[in-house]
Amino acid sequence: MSPRASENDPLLASQEHHHRVVAFAPGDVEDPRNWPRVRKWLMIAAIMPIDLSVSWGASGFSPAAADFAKDMKVSHQIATLGLSMYVLGLAFGPMSLAPLSEYFGRRPVYVFSYGIFLLLLLGTTFVENLGAFLVLRLFSGYFSSVTISNFGGTIADLFHHHDTGPAMSWFLWAATGGSPTGFVLFSFIAHGRTWHGVFRIMFFICLSFWVILTVALYSLGETRHSVILHRRAKAARKSTGDESLDVQDQLKQRGPKQLFGTALTRPFRFLATEAIVQFSALYNGYLYGLSFLFNGAFHIIFGPDGYGYDTIGVGLSFLGIVIGITTGLLTNIYQERYYQRRIAQAGHQDVPEARVYLAKLAAVVLPVSLLVFAFTAHPEIHPIASVLASACWGWSFYTLILMTLTYTEDAYKTYSASALAGIGFVRNVAGAGFPLLGRILFVSQGTKKAGLILTAMSVVMVPIPFVLARYGRALRRRSPWATAHEDDGEDDED
Repeated sequence: MSPRASENDPLLASQEHHHRVVAFAPGDVEDPRNWPRVRKWLMIAAIMPIDLSVSWGASGFSPAAADFAKDMKVSHQIATLGLSMYVLGLAFGPMSLAPLSEYFGRRPVYVFSYGIFLLLLLGTTFVENLGAFLVLRLFSGYFSSVTISNFGGTIADLFHHHDTGPAMSWFLWAATGGSPTGFVLFSFIAHGRTWHGVFRIMFFICLSFWVILTVALYSLGETRHSVILHRRAKAARKSTGDESLDVQDQLKQRGPKQLFGTALTRPFRFLATEAIVQFSALYNGYLYGLSFLFNGAFHIIFGPDGYGYDTIGVGLSFLGIVIGITTGLLTNIYQERYYQRRIAQAGHQDVPEARVYLAKLAAVVLPVSLLVFAFTAHPEIHPIASVLASACWGWSFYTLILMTLTYTEDAYKTYSASALAGIGFVRNVAGAGFPLLGRILFVSQGTKKAGLILTAMSVVMVPIPFVLARYGRALRRRSPWATAHEDDGEDDED
């Protein structure tokens, strides 16, 4: 058959047990993994701004939080709920939105979920009631989480398993850099504007991203393999009258009860039983929690009651974290080369432990950076010292998060979506809780003691990358999930 068949054309790759199987043939240009390199990266480039804006929806509120508290006549602690409720929505969205792509494909899930987020964001610009505002923020986070639930799957659609590293590193740069870049950007926007005005500008920024995304998705094409092949199988049955034509068993659509039951329960089974997932969730929860905690802590440290900076000055103090995260993107080039060497040495078999190489250094740098920050974040010491310390924290943040995600994907393969969903749930619940607790911590204990407490928490986690490097293979062998499909193909549940 011709490799130029469209996604609606029949593609008969093999026959099994009297059933003719519809599958991608080698070299089929409609297989997203065989798309031209430019087409793949155009897809990634179109989704990345949406990924950034998801975090901007959270951190973009923080520079306007003081005006919000004044307008609503509430305390700064209550105003922080505007951040926390949004991040809490991010925790619940992925597990219920991700399964929809199995039925409808990734395109409509991206477009319609983010479209609903835009409507909720627009509603936020008019609301004057605290209760209604918090409800809108919760559901805004829920529907904006579409990139959390689908971006990783899109990358898996486009790239073969061992080649996902570069795309994943950019995805994670947007995911980790979204919070600090959002604070920097919106500190300029919030200067001299009301919180309503900030949300209106946020709406138009996100709307422009959505338009770009929609045009790109419907121009470039669907990427989910199972959906493309289901369409081909349907077209083949219609044209031939042969009802035995179907996709492979692992690509068949599950019933809603099974689909959503698995999506909503399996992540918690991983969290309860899998040491690798527990380690990864611990790091993700702590690090993402800190990234949102800093929204309030930096205002205390660098704002009027600290170094005395205004909204823009506080925003610029986040540039250290932005630089650190961007440095992580660059150093990951070295990490990726190391990983590819180990893969080649292993005969192109998975070596998850090769993902941990730089993370061992990052695990040590993390508490050191927090310790330096604790002792230098004081008006008597030039702010460049604490900003440089935060840059080191940003590098560790990026490197450790990337390690947990890529290691989990390599370890669980077919079941990695469920494992990552459990990790993501913990990450965003912690992200919602840390800002509330962090403000209390920094106000009651002061910057130095609060910093030392956070440092002590990070010290406890230092052994994790070293444990995974040395005992990761043994942990995987004990896991029924990690061993169940080690020899399976690359199609997974994403």
